[in-house]
Amino acid sequence: MNAFTQSVASYIPRGRHLAGLIVVFIGSLFCLWLNTSLNTWTNGRIVGLSSLTLAILIGIVLGNTIYPSVAERLEAGVGFAKGQILRLAIMFYGFKLTLTQVASVGLPAVMSDALVLTSTFLLTYWLGTKWLKVDKKTTLLIGSGASICGAAAVIAADPIVKAEAHKVTIAVATVVVFGTISMLLYPFLYHLGWLQPWLSAQDYGVYTGSTIHEVAQVVVAGNAISPEVGDTAVVTKMIRVMMLAPFLLVLSFALTPSGGTNDSEKLSFISRAKQVRVPWFAFIFILIVLLHTWINLSEGFEQAMVVLDDVLLTMAMFALGLTTHLSAIKQAGVKPLILGAIMFGWLIIGGGLINIGISFI
Repeated sequence: MNAFTQSVASYIPRGRHLAGLIVVFIGSLFCLWLNTSLNTWTNGRIVGLSSLTLAILIGIVLGNTIYPSVAERLEAGVGFAKGQILRLAIMFYGFKLTLTQVASVGLPAVMSDALVLTSTFLLTYWLGTKWLKVDKKTTLLIGSGASICGAAAVIAADPIVKAEAHKVTIAVATVVVFGTISMLLYPFLYHLGWLQPWLSAQDYGVYTGSTIHEVAQVVVAGNAISPEVGDTAVVTKMIRVMMLAPFLLVLSFALTPSGGTNDSEKLSFISRAKQVRVPWFAFIFILIVLLHTWINLSEGFEQAMVVLDDVLLTMAMFALGLTTHLSAIKQAGVKPLILGAIMFGWLIIGGGLINIGISFI
């Protein structure tokens, strides 16, 4: 059996996986139902909440109460959800994106996204590892979430970073906390009139899409101004999401050892490239985006794939919550949250300056 066949076979669940997968699947369906129901029960007053947030929170509660007593029987399926199901979810995320969306907002949105992504990730890494002394894996995950697309970016980067479950949870927590604040703060600042001298309504949409963490949060912050601004914000955010695949490739190369400390021991560029842990699921993600752009798929099929992707992502987050121990989070201390707070400030101020500068070009 060659490597490709083995890789494909690893995505077929075995008997030992079924019990854990059934539990995770039921948990994800409950979180999806609860997210929809909460918005219905409150007439939409609970905004920006996602099934991913609910999944990890409920998963953590169960993971620190009931799950340990049945972990031995369920851990194989839960681990399958955190690994293979997660990668499938990232691939199918491509059904939510098209290259046509890029053309609708133009080059300024692409430039803003690229500059915000690069500056945010590099600044997070420098502050986290050099100043706050946060461990490298946690820093990389926080940087991924802040710079690209929140929880989805964190769990997409994890197969490359290979962090422990509690570190992934900490990174997701920074997205949830500060993304929720930004979702409410941005429209407030706009309505106060603090942003209008610098950014038009359209520019505000690009600013929102290029700096707020989660897609759901961008939807809220953009539509708080107008539906047109909301569309611009979401499309800008989707372009930022498209940058996930090349980001994962660069991250994989950066984390590949360069060899010894002496020049003679260091690997050549080609030798090092051969050792890169290529996140092949990122290539499939790109391929699906291209197919979604060029092939006229039926509306029913597209909607089915979007729903499937939501279920898969929620399953992965629920499984992550089940395997997260609060004691490990406590040991991590407050430094990761401080790092998340600093990057929240950077996205507001630094991201704003980047957008203002581009708007004058």
